[in-house]
Amino acid sequence: MTNQAAAQIGVTGLGVMGRNLARNFARHGYPTALHNRTTARTDAIMAEFGHEGTFVPSHTAQEFVASLERPRRLVIMVNAGAATDAVIEEFAPLLEPGDMIIDGGNAHFADTRRREAALRESGLHFVGMGVSGGEEGALNGPSIMPGGSAESYAALGPMLETISAKVDGVPCATHVGPDGAGHFVKMVHNGIEYADMQLIAEAYDLLRYAGGYSPAQIADIFRTWNSGRLDSYLIEITAEVLAHTDAKTGRPFVDVVADAAEQKGTGRWTVQIALDLGTPVSGIAEAVFARSLSGHGDLRAAARDLAGPSREAVADPDSFADKVEQALYASKIVSYAQGWNMIAAGSEEYGWDIDLGQMAVIWRGGCIIRAKFLDRIRSAYESNPQLPTLLADPDFAAEVTAAQNAWRDVVATAVGSGIPVPGFSAALAYYDALRADRLPAALIQGLRDFFGAHTYRRTDADGSYHTLWAEDRSEVSR
Repeated sequence: MTNQAAAQIGVTGLGVMGRNLARNFARHGYPTALHNRTTARTDAIMAEFGHEGTFVPSHTAQEFVASLERPRRLVIMVNAGAATDAVIEEFAPLLEPGDMIIDGGNAHFADTRRREAALRESGLHFVGMGVSGGEEGALNGPSIMPGGSAESYAALGPMLETISAKVDGVPCATHVGPDGAGHFVKMVHNGIEYADMQLIAEAYDLLRYAGGYSPAQIADIFRTWNSGRLDSYLIEITAEVLAHTDAKTGRPFVDVVADAAEQKGTGRWTVQIALDLGTPVSGIAEAVFARSLSGHGDLRAAARDLAGPSREAVADPDSFADKVEQALYASKIVSYAQGWNMIAAGSEEYGWDIDLGQMAVIWRGGCIIRAKFLDRIRSAYESNPQLPTLLADPDFAAEVTAAQNAWRDVVATAVGSGIPVPGFSAALAYYDALRADRLPAALIQGLRDFFGAHTYRRTDADGSYHTLWAEDRSEVSR
């Protein structure tokens, strides 16, 4: 059977994500070829899930390729980096011009650009495909962010749209742009996810240690928030985690989990690339640094006895909880605004022509940051495709304006109580910096000119200038 071109798409790398993605294709009526370095996984899928659709198992790379109809669609679901390169090197020589290799892992977009350029020389299409939604999404409908050529999307896109999540009947999949565009936006998606989770964690911390609520009570608060404008997957599962009781100790689950958050790297990549692009993503950066700090047990132990303010519960916990909701929502808007600005900057830098509104469309379902809020972002860019920042959208601007007093009170309460809120604070600082008439950057530029003759621009004249600081302090044009 494997000697015949019987499969419309194939998946190699049958870990949890690869297995579930293959099952998703098969469940939707696409005959799906299976391949794994160790054949036991292939055999296990056939034994357990073979009834779900048409699978074409292969035990060798040659059999796998032979089982695919032209143009061949070969999905790689292995670890990013060297493992991906190794699989490409194994399969590329077996393919023909017009065939496509699709990388569904969390690859660095620069690697995707390199691979796409190299395979293009052989007439092969390389598609860097961001997939969000975890193992459940891979099986039941993820958000899918493919890059690559328009030609490859014409052959692959309808299948991806079919297996993706749907919101109001609209697929959560679209052609993002050329070469590394798909993996770039998946990286930024994950960066936004880091910021979202950090803000949620700070809201919990405030409600518990300033509001005086128990984890179970905070779970109820989050459930209430999830019925309003904060309706999202992350808010929903936050309530579930906070309501959970540890079976072994009878204590709140959140109290028996070590307070050291791990990370796989995509958030860190987002911050690194943002620095390269000169795009401020302070909310995402603070979330990444907060995870890093949480894992430095030695530093935290050394600082445990440092003095701080006494923590006293606020006088009106219910009112405070409402203010925290407003601060969380306003900070969330800022984080998403920074993420969208980064996508715009990357699109301009690499000539991708990414439709910013479409990113909101495909993230409304399937992915980890799926939220009711994203439809608002779609609408904002639909109304103004040239929107410079979400904070300039009239509706978002009005909401942040309405929330700002509560936002400031929450940050002030946190500072006064010694509760760290790097996400809330960074978001508020970004908001204030954007709206400021004058920034102290003028002094910084003056200092740079003093010690390094780096020049400065004037507000009342064109050109660059330098003050002769070591001489008579006269000004010269440069």
